[in-house]
Amino acid sequence: MSTTAPSRAQKPALIGLFLSVFLAMLDAQVVATALPRIAAEFGGTGAYAWVTTAYLLAGSATAPLYGKLGDVFGRKRVLLGALTLFLLGSLACGLAPSAGLLVAGRVLQGAGSGGLFVSVGASLGEMFTPREGAKYFGWFSICFAVASLAGPVVGGLLTGLAGWRSIFLVNLPLGLAAVALLHQLDLPRRRREAPFDFAGVVLLGSAITGFTLLTPWSIACGAAAAVTFVLVERRAKAPVLPLRLFRDRTFTVAVVLSVLTGFAFLGSINYIAVFLQADAGPAEGGLRLVPMTIAVAVSSAVASRIIARTGHYRWAPRLSTALGLLAVLGLTTLGEHRPLPAILGCLVVFGLAAGLNLQVLAMATQNTAPAADRGAVAAGVNLARALGSALGPVALGFAYGAGSFSAGTHGVFLTLLPVLALALVTAFALPHVPLRDHH
Repeated sequence: MSTTAPSRAQKPALIGLFLSVFLAMLDAQVVATALPRIAAEFGGTGAYAWVTTAYLLAGSATAPLYGKLGDVFGRKRVLLGALTLFLLGSLACGLAPSAGLLVAGRVLQGAGSGGLFVSVGASLGEMFTPREGAKYFGWFSICFAVASLAGPVVGGLLTGLAGWRSIFLVNLPLGLAAVALLHQLDLPRRRREAPFDFAGVVLLGSAITGFTLLTPWSIACGAAAAVTFVLVERRAKAPVLPLRLFRDRTFTVAVVLSVLTGFAFLGSINYIAVFLQADAGPAEGGLRLVPMTIAVAVSSAVASRIIARTGHYRWAPRLSTALGLLAVLGLTTLGEHRPLPAILGCLVVFGLAAGLNLQVLAMATQNTAPAADRGAVAAGVNLARALGSALGPVALGFAYGAGSFSAGTHGVFLTLLPVLALALVTAFALPHVPLRDHH
């Protein structure tokens, strides 16, 4: 096994990478508890509903673009550009005088976040061999998971103490620290070798937007854009998402599994937070998320160490989806009184399941991808996970809105059951390819 431990110069860069991921994921969830204050300040306008959606859509649509840009021009400069865009969006949100400009700022933020997720994952793939990199992908997933689960809690605390604008402005000092640390990142530079696939970027972004909005017209437009995208990509000299990647069974299964698990584990976070606040205030409800958050971090850390030691990872998504299915099944069978210890026990199991899955799929695809396609592969998996996490709140919202609070949350958990069952079947289709201990 190769011993590619980080050098002294790399350690600050690693901190900068993980801090970037933490900020990008935190902002996907931190707004949830601040939306009532935002709506109150801007007169209750319906535009505030786009404060969350705009961020997710922009991140999903731009992810493939950043993957290709990094493959062509080099990962470091693209990563710093994405972080700069994210910080400009944060500043615009913090100073926004209207709901419309706040949504515009969220679009800028989201466009930057798409580049952070993709570029950080691909950078780890370039810095370490797949087997050594397993432990660092574990830290990636811990930052990702803790930020996603802590988002509503942090948003509530900051909003209560310093107002809703603080949830955006706090990104500035942390983001500037990440910029300084990332200047230590030492990765190869590249030059443009082929015409850029602008048509592919526009069509893919249109397809993602259409499928995410889940209206009849948007789905029809999304389907048309997806078909056109496939036709265009087959002839593109430098496609933004090369279709040949789908000849690799590992990549194809990982993409499908990322959509399903993104839907189940990330798309359900806000509804779980609401569920825990049924008979408690926002602060106590947030504290009830802590055991699940700890479970995510523990399972991710343990799994990454086991994978780094053995080179085998296929067991993790199988166990993840099985535990997730078991946890949701437990939540659906609780009685009307729903005792808190039983709820927290099920959510701890759900957290263990989420931690086992978050970055294993990205690691698996990096292991089989050619060096020239690392960014495209990272973008493909990230796009799939982001699409699932964006579809989740919309689809689960229909289930939640079908009845009272009790019936709504029960409907959410019932909807998750077939999704996790399909994910479990898909996980068993993931090929066995031991992690390489060389680049």
